Amino acid sequence: MVIRARPSDSALSAHDRLYRVLRSQVMHGEIAPGQALTLRGLAEQHGISVTPVREALQRLVAEGALTLSSSGRVSTPELTPERIEELAAIRALIEPEMAARALPRAHFALIDRLAAINTLNAEAVARQDAVAYIRTNLEFHRTLYLRAQAPAMLAICETVWLQLGPTMRALYARLRRNEPPQHHRHILAALRAGDEPGLRLAVRTDVTQGLRHLAA
Repeated sequence: MVIRARPSDSALSAHDRLYRVLRSQVMHGEIAPGQALTLRGLAEQHGISVTPVREALQRLVAEGALTLSSSGRVSTPELTPERIEELAAIRALIEPEMAARALPRAHFALIDRLAAINTLNAEAVARQDAVAYIRTNLEFHRTLYLRAQAPAMLAICETVWLQLGPTMRALYARLRRNEPPQHHRHILAALRAGDEPGLRLAVRTDVTQGLRHLAA
């Protein structure tokens, strides 16, 4: 029997650490659309060897967070209008369903937590902090969807969010918001009222309205 050598704990931790950092940066729009990422550059920036960098990038390419060209260039995705419409359709299908599944478990403490996150989201808008805005916006949705207890659906949502992150940052810069979206307040009101149709509508409107600007 052949026993394969396993990566050392230090190599695994370096890979996991870089993967989580890059995943967060892509999802929250900290890296611009089409920006190239190099093995050597990331290795030098994070003080690690090329091997864990390669593993982290391969993992992110597999998730759709990064793209790999035929020449071997790794970069954040530049989405076509057709791709944006496809991702918006996925969000419009899955996220209202997840919110509806979460509704029976939406206790007052959860609603208070969502309201607090929404306050942070409004503060990010006031500061015109695009990264904080995207981060708190996704945190609002993820906190709600965790109550759905549907991990496969949540994994699909996060894959879509990863692909959209850099483009959402570009949209924010173009629109230059100075007021937070109103749909989170509608979501909170529907949760408090136990209104499933209203909740589905508020979530669907929230997750698709901004993406229409991208596909225009």
